[in-house]
This record gives sequence, C-alpha cells and structure tokens, in this order.
Amino acid sequence: MIRRSVLSDDVHESLKSLIMDHRLAPEDRLNIDALARELQVSPTPVREALARLESEGLVRKRPLAGYTVSPLLTRDEFNQMFDMRMVLEGPAARWAAEHATAEQRAAVTTEAALPFPAPQAGQEHALFTARDARFHDLVAAGAANPLLRDAITRLHAHLHIHRLYFPYTETHSTLGEHDRVAAAVGSGDPAGAEAAMLAHLSAARTRHLRVFD
Repeated sequence: MIRRSVLSDDVHESLKSLIMDHRLAPEDRLNIDALARELQVSPTPVREALARLESEGLVRKRPLAGYTVSPLLTRDEFNQMFDMRMVLEGPAARWAAEHATAEQRAAVTTEAALPFPAPQAGQEHALFTARDARFHDLVAAGAANPLLRDAITRLHAHLHIHRLYFPYTETHSTLGEHDRVAAAVGSGDPAGAEAAMLAHLSAARTRHLRVFD
C-alpha cells in the first residue's frame, strides 16, 4: 500500500520503477484505471504521475490514444542523445570544478568512491542506473546552473530506458571513469574535469552502441 502522506511522489516513483525495469515495456499502452487498482490509489495521482513521466520523456501521450511507454531509441537517436550529452555534460563538469561548494565537491567525491553493492537477483539494472544517475546529477548540481541540470536529467531518462541492454560486466569501467571526474571536480581542476567527463561519455557511448550491433 502506498503511503498516503507522500502519495503523489510515491505513485510517480512506483510507475517509474515499473518502466525502468521493463515491467511496463517500451510502447506498452498504459491503462490509468488498471494502474490505479494495482497501486491501490485513485486515478488522480496516476494521471499526475503520468504527466510528470511525460515531461521526463519516459511516457508519451497521444490524442485519443492516451499514454504509452516511450519506445527504445534508434541507433541514430542514441547517437544524437550522446552528442547532446557531450555538449552539456563536459561544460557541466568544468563549471562544477569552478563553482561547486565544498559540500557539493565532497558529495561528488563520496558518491564516486562508494563500492558497487552486490545486487540481489534482477536488481543489478536498477542499482547501476540509480548510481549512475546520482553521480551525474551531483556533478550537474555543482555547475550552479539549474537549467543545465534539468536538461541533463531529461537526457538521462532517455538513456535509462535502455539499461536492460547495457553490458553490466563493465560497471568497473564506468566507476573508474567516475572516479577521475570526481577527482578533478574535487581538486578544482576545470580543464581536467571537462576532459575526464568527455572521455567517460565517449567510452560509455562505445559500450552502449554494442546493443545495436
């Protein structure tokens, strides 16, 4: 039963988890009444949650057809998304190294240093996705530009819907790349932070593109 005190946020997070775990698969049609029954809530918070998920790019709304889960990206769309990530997240890391508070630098460094937990069966995708999203959000927050942070968050939503097809045996590579970004942000090295972030994104693109081969 969803906690009534935080109903709207809980419904949003519950539906987001269903999409991220592909229990609501790409292009599935979403029945508001059925989702409300499953989550044991009224249809109103479900509609509110779907509107938020639409703004995040995880669902789409079509006239007379209602909501559907967003489809997986094509190879061209995927490359375009990573082009945008390179444009946005390189400067975000540079600006984080320049403008982040001591607390924000510490948060980035701490997040990068956390060991990756041994996942329970079927949970590795959600765990990795959450860790990756949190790290990139902390860097973006340190850039002191809320519009930039919001744009990065929206791009990540499109990437995360692909996560079931990511080569999770290479998580150590991702975490090592995060370490290098965090070290540059923490030491106040703008050029180093931007270079480390761009190198990370380039390597991540290569890892993900194997999905399309």
